[in-house]
Amino acid sequence: MRVVVEADGGSRGNPGPAGCGAVVRDAAGAVLAERSKWLGVATNNVAEYQGLLAGLRAAAELGADDVAVRMDSKLVVEQLSGRWKIKHEVLRALAEEARELVAGFTSVTFDWIPRAENAHADRLANAAMDDRADGGSDAAPAGTAGPAGTAPESGTAAQDRTRPSGWNGAVGSPTKILLVRHGQTAMSVDRRYSGRGDVPLTELGERQARAAAARLAEMDGVPGAPVLASPLGRTRQTAEAIAAATGSELTFHDGLLETDFGGWEGLTFTEAAAEFPRLHRSWLGDSTVEPPDGESLEAVFERVTAVRDEIVDRYAGRTVVVVSHVTPIKAMLRLGLDVGPSLYYRLHLDLASLSIVEFYPDDNASVRLVNDISHL
Repeated sequence: MRVVVEADGGSRGNPGPAGCGAVVRDAAGAVLAERSKWLGVATNNVAEYQGLLAGLRAAAELGADDVAVRMDSKLVVEQLSGRWKIKHEVLRALAEEARELVAGFTSVTFDWIPRAENAHADRLANAAMDDRADGGSDAAPAGTAGPAGTAPESGTAAQDRTRPSGWNGAVGSPTKILLVRHGQTAMSVDRRYSGRGDVPLTELGERQARAAAARLAEMDGVPGAPVLASPLGRTRQTAEAIAAATGSELTFHDGLLETDFGGWEGLTFTEAAAEFPRLHRSWLGDSTVEPPDGESLEAVFERVTAVRDEIVDRYAGRTVVVVSHVTPIKAMLRLGLDVGPSLYYRLHLDLASLSIVEFYPDDNASVRLVNDISHL
């Protein structure tokens, strides 16, 4: 019998309260079995592997001999297809367990699918986490494959979701946003105002983008995480390199565009100051001042705030990669630090740099990293 296994897993905190889900379908698409498991505290990658294991076990119970596995985890698909090395000891053990299950079938194939096509398994994984958060028992929900494969930390999942997280006193599982600035362009070489002008990366910029992508691909929980980017060419190129390296779905968002510098576009700092002396001087100290026919830094902050709210709402408790420009990244860090606009003038961000900020469900936040270029 031929079946299709769709599997997924997630962690609200990475590591944090985790769950996995799997659905088994026949060749016509009809649902034959569902699995939904609470995993305790685990990472996203562990949860995704556990979802695969649950799906393979369910397929074996149904007597299947030909299995097509479909997952939105590029990491799991590539590792079990033998194209990617498995560096983490825990994942190696889970992969070996998966291979033992695979050996029991006549044929098994692994295919990556976009997250939107894996909604059923994703819903089952979230149901497992939601059930435990609402006070469900340690046992797996009715109709699942059995008890969780990863033991929880001391205390209940409900306590995990309500106790303070670290020294900042934040409560709940955060949405982690990894902020990546695009690589070098000809405009950045000359230190010119580069806002909405659509300039490509230089050769060095392309190397910087690949280096950042390789860094992210090695970070726990990042492979398969959604990537959001400004649609301009320099951010598009950088984000495409990251999405390819991490096996992630890439979405472009106008809210992540750089400041519209209007009449200053293409000018150096010195040229803009000479041509617009009073306005330029005012702009350097007042975030509400607009360049000629351009956009104020405060306007950028407002639209980035809306993007942040959208990310936290849509990807609650998950890891998200954002590829953008200097001002939007500074605005996101300003939100994390809960500080005034003076940050724009006192914070430096290098090309292809990485910063990390976490936003908690209780409106607290934690900035974890700023302007890291160790990968370059």
